[in-house]
Amino acid sequence: MTELAHPAVHAVNLHRRFPHPSGAVSVLRGLELRVSRGELVTVSGRSGSGKSSLLALLCGFDSPDSGTVLLDGEPMNGAPSWHTCAVLPQALGLATELTVAENVALPLRLRPDLRLGAPAIAARVRELLTGLGIGELAERYPLEVSFGQQQRVALARAVSGRPAVLLVDEPTAHLDAGSTPAVLRMLRGCADEGAALIVATHDDAVHRIADRRVALRDGVLTDT
Repeated sequence: MTELAHPAVHAVNLHRRFPHPSGAVSVLRGLELRVSRGELVTVSGRSGSGKSSLLALLCGFDSPDSGTVLLDGEPMNGAPSWHTCAVLPQALGLATELTVAENVALPLRLRPDLRLGAPAIAARVRELLTGLGIGELAERYPLEVSFGQQQRVALARAVSGRPAVLLVDEPTAHLDAGSTPAVLRMLRGCADEGAALIVATHDDAVHRIADRRVALRDGVLTDT
C-alpha cells in the first residue's frame, strides 16, 4: 500500500437525507472516510444502511446535503472522468448495442491521451476477459449472456483504463462459487497496482482480501 501526501479519496463530514412521507430520513450522518492509493477497503452493513448511497456520493453520481468529497486532495466538482474514478454499480449500465469486447474497450477508446492503437486495446480487452473466465463471450452482446457474466463484463470495463479510484458495489452478488476467485484476484490486483478501491459487500470472501474493513451503521463508518 502506497502512502501519499493526500489520500486518493477523502470523504469529509458527509450528510445525506432522503424524503419520506413521515419526514426526511438521514442515511449518512457526518460520515468520514480516507482511502489511500494501493488500499482496498470493504464496506459492510445491512441492506438499506447506505452503502450504495455512499458510493454514489464518492463518484459524483449524487451530491451530499453537506460535506465534501476530495479526490487526491481536490474537491470533487461533478462526476470525475472514468480514468480518475471508475464504478461497478449494481445497475451495470452496459451498452446493449455493443458487444462484450466493445463495452470493455469503451473507456480506452474514450481516452485519446493513452494513444493506444487497436491492437493494444484488443490485447487489453482479451487479457481482462480471459482473466475473468469469459474470454469466449467477447463477440456476444450483453443480453446474450447471464447476469453474472454481465457483472464480470462490467468489472472488466471499469478496470480497463487502470483508474486511480475504483468503486465497486456487491461484485460477487450474482456469481457462482467458481467465478468468484477470478473477481477477487482482479480486485486485489488493481489495488496492488496502485488503485484505491472501496468495495461495498456482504461477502466474507471479499472482506478477506481487504487491507481494511469498515462497517456502515447509523450513518457513520466504524472499523471492524
